[in-house]
Amino acid sequence: MSLQPIGVAVAGLGFGEKVHLPALQANPDLCPVALWHPRQERLDAATAAHGLKGFSDWDALLADPAVEAVIIATPPEPRFALARQALEAGKHLLLEKPIALHADQARELQRLAIARGVSVAVDYEYRAVPLFMQAERLLRAGVIGTPWLVKLDWLMSSRADPSRGWNWYSQASKGGGVIGALGTHAFDMLAWLVGPVASVTALNGVSICKRPDPQGGMAPVDAEDVALIQTRLQWQGSAETSVPAQINLASVARNGRGCWLEIYGSDGSLVLGSANQKDYVHGFELCCSRAGEQPQLIEPDPDLAFATTWSDGRIAPVARLQSWWAESIRSGMPMIPGLAEGVASRLACDQAAQTASGLA
Repeated sequence: MSLQPIGVAVAGLGFGEKVHLPALQANPDLCPVALWHPRQERLDAATAAHGLKGFSDWDALLADPAVEAVIIATPPEPRFALARQALEAGKHLLLEKPIALHADQARELQRLAIARGVSVAVDYEYRAVPLFMQAERLLRAGVIGTPWLVKLDWLMSSRADPSRGWNWYSQASKGGGVIGALGTHAFDMLAWLVGPVASVTALNGVSICKRPDPQGGMAPVDAEDVALIQTRLQWQGSAETSVPAQINLASVARNGRGCWLEIYGSDGSLVLGSANQKDYVHGFELCCSRAGEQPQLIEPDPDLAFATTWSDGRIAPVARLQSWWAESIRSGMPMIPGLAEGVASRLACDQAAQTASGLA
């Protein structure tokens, strides 16, 4: 007997509507049943476009028996309160990242999810991208030996234009800044591929200190747009093998080189990168260099290929991660990446922000 698909509501109509919704529609184990947004006009337009129920009242959404699980893809600031209420209502969750503004909030969500016995996924979608999965296989197989040095440059130009308007991204208190946007991915990526983050120090900067306020005039910016981070990683979780790592993040790098991860080991090196700033999934290449051999481009193993692809490269890995989430809900097995990974990344992000501001 086939199981009925799991009813999922999507909260947030930016990334939620553009990426999560089409990914849901491609998954036979999941079914979008409702949308949530605090602004009624925006909600009405989305519900009309997609033929779904709409809610602007969060309690009413959670009370709907058709809603078994919720994807929270709002801006960072309201995410924690919405997630806590959803967990208290016994709903399974898929959270965008960062999962909360501070590690103590993330830990509270983790405790509550365990108490309620629900599955919580965190959208670290690079874990679902074929070439990243291939890199993980090569590292686990010992192709480059023991890592000696890790370097990640993620230099984007998305906010390099000073005329781009002021919004929540400009405010540290609302979860804005490059550490929350890119650092949360970077720390999870390195923890997954190499090993847990052991320590973090950072030097951050605000390059564009004012932006046009939609209400008129200029508004101050206090969220970092550059972060230079040094850390140590525990190779495969071993405290005896510490790997120095350097992470350079920027959202104001005009003509920036994009995302490039370099791992140098005792027997060779891996370089995984893309200069494509319009699509952060399409465009990656993986190069492996063994000691004494010429560099070789590596293709992902056939079993890692996406079953379905979209012109927007973000949708396919999110769809894959959603399928892992559905499997976790069905089986009761822990979700990876989930709240344990979300807490670890949030801790590292907090350290990066605190050391840079002299609070550590």
